[in-house]
Formats: sequence, structure tokens, C-alpha cells
Amino acid sequence: MTTLKKYLRLFKTKISRSSTIQVDGVEAVVVRKAIKNMYLAVLPPDGAVRVTAPNRLKDDAVRSLISKRLSWIKKRREKITKQERHARRRYVSGESHHFLGGQYPLEVVDNDAAAHVGLQDDNKIFLRARPDSSFEKREELMMDWYKAELRVVVDELMTKWQKEIGVRAKHWSLRRMKTRWGTCNVRDARILLNLELAKKPISCIEYVVVHELVHLIEKGHDDKFKALMTKHLPNWKSLKKELNHSVPAY
Repeated sequence: MTTLKKYLRLFKTKISRSSTIQVDGVEAVVVRKAIKNMYLAVLPPDGAVRVTAPNRLKDDAVRSLISKRLSWIKKRREKITKQERHARRRYVSGESHHFLGGQYPLEVVDNDAAAHVGLQDDNKIFLRARPDSSFEKREELMMDWYKAELRVVVDELMTKWQKEIGVRAKHWSLRRMKTRWGTCNVRDARILLNLELAKKPISCIEYVVVHELVHLIEKGHDDKFKALMTKHLPNWKSLKKELNHSVPAY
């Protein structure tokens, strides 16, 4: 099954109106929602094209957007498909996994005792699971562990930087995301961070936290935003570069 068909099947289960459109050889999934604006995305790992459009918008307007952005779509696809990625994880002993910037071998122990994941002796990640546990269950255990550990780090960083910057996020949460390290809903003062940050160095996590908190002062990425970032985190540009050039997950 192609990536495009996978996305289409996913969206059909969640949204009643979805379809595909072809423009000059580019096939895109079009998702209709109760929104005001239209959004175009090229998604990893295979460069699938997705357009999220208002319910009222006609297909001709969607085709027009795709046509105008064909050059960008092709460049983005080329970048995504050429980008090195970690191999898909199977959650078996000997496999390498990342945690807070470090790389550790995984040791899986089949045991009927309570499932457990942890960093053992600072040199390996220990995963205890039932002998008949599925790949999905082991992945779930790992993701739950990543989330718990990342939550501790982010909680400390939020406490520190909210005081330093002089802002207050009403709510923050963690979720696996494909294309962003973090997002900020300025109106509701809500911040969402990518769970993949659990694999990155704490300095990079700190950069994302500061970035999203500064958005509570300045919504865009203009000169004022950059000046605030430099004021609070002088090396933010090098941290951004380090984060964006790290090898993404599968």
C-alpha cells in the first residue's frame, strides 16, 4: 500500500470528506474541514502531499494552490526522500535506541512480571515484557516511557523559562508529530511538543521550549521574535540547526 493510500485511508476513518486530486503528475490527498484557510504539506517519509481545505472551497482552488507550489513541492519531496532516517524499530535485544541525546542498546527480557522500561546502569535501555507481547505493545511501552521521562525534563524547563521570559502557558502536552518539534496556540496559551524530543539532547529540548514560550509574546517569526530568542537564548540558532539536522525517526 502506498503512503498516499495510507493517508487517505487514515483520513477517511476520521473525516467524512476526503479525496485525491492530480496536478501535473502530483497526486494529493485533500482533506475537508471546518476551517477558514487552506494548508499544503509534504509529509515524510515518502513525500506524500496533503492539502487541508475549508469545506466550502471548490476543487479548482485546491488545484490552483498545488499548481502554484509545484516547484516547492518537488524540492521538498527531494529533500525528504534523500534525508537519512533511522531504520524502523522492531524492539528486540541489540537494537539501538536514542534517549536525551545518547545512543543505547536495547535489552529485552521476556517475563510474566509487570512490564517495565528504564535506563539501566546508564549504558542500556531495559525493556521487560510478556513473552507473547506484540510489536505494537512493546512500542507502546517504549513510548509511554519516553513520555514520562520527557515530561519530567519539560516540566523543569517550563518552570524555569516561564519565570525567565515572564509568560505563562495555561497548558502543555506531548504528542508524536511528523513535521513539527512544537506548536503554540497563542490565543489559548496552549503548547504542544513532539514526543520525539525525548531522543534529543536537553539543550535542543530547551530551545524548543523557549521558542514556543516566546510565541506567547510574539506570534510570528519576525525580527522582534528573533531578538527575543537571542535575548533569552543567545545560541538558539546553533541549537535550531543541530535539531533540524539530526536524523529523524522512521
